[in-house]
Amino acid sequence: MVLTPEFNIKDLGTMKYFLDIEFSRSKKRIFISQRKYVLDLLGETGSLGCQATETSIESNLKMQHAKPEEVIDKGKFQWLVGKLNYLCHTCHDIAFAVSIVSQFMYSPEKEHFDVVYRILRYLKGTLGKGLLFENCGYLQVEVYTDAYWARSKIDRRSTSRYCTFVGGNLVTWRSKKQNVVARSSKEAELRVVAHGISKVLR
Repeated sequence: MVLTPEFNIKDLGTMKYFLDIEFSRSKKRIFISQRKYVLDLLGETGSLGCQATETSIESNLKMQHAKPEEVIDKGKFQWLVGKLNYLCHTCHDIAFAVSIVSQFMYSPEKEHFDVVYRILRYLKGTLGKGLLFENCGYLQVEVYTDAYWARSKIDRRSTSRYCTFVGGNLVTWRSKKQNVVARSSKEAELRVVAHGISKVLR
């Protein structure tokens, strides 16, 4: 169906910027990133001059909910985590760290803010990175899964992580706490494998 006879349509040319996502393309490749979005976020949080860090979260970090008297600036924390969640559209490498801080949206304390600002420092060092889509000559679907057994210090639930490639290009990724407590690392791994496969088969 041609839309032109029914609606006033204007050709704006090749898409370069849409919903804070930047697009760069050639004949064989498309690259998307959120560089300007990151710079704006660093500016809004006063982090433009911060020192970059190599990782988005400390290894084996385990956090708990703050006590009522320790909760600070809940509104600001929710705003920051919301901004970081939107960045996960192109910055898949922060998905795990963001999923961790998202669990403390209603009871943040200083430790939780420290983790959020560490993510910002990591983003400072990865400006310009994004997702590259190119024709690799095949359309094979590949799924990679991983499980972090008993990751949560609060309820001992494990964290599932998976990503999907189509034709060598990363198209989906997720990091999420499992719904039940796994009694072994094998059980946690089998759960995430089953979950990853079910997502591909849908």
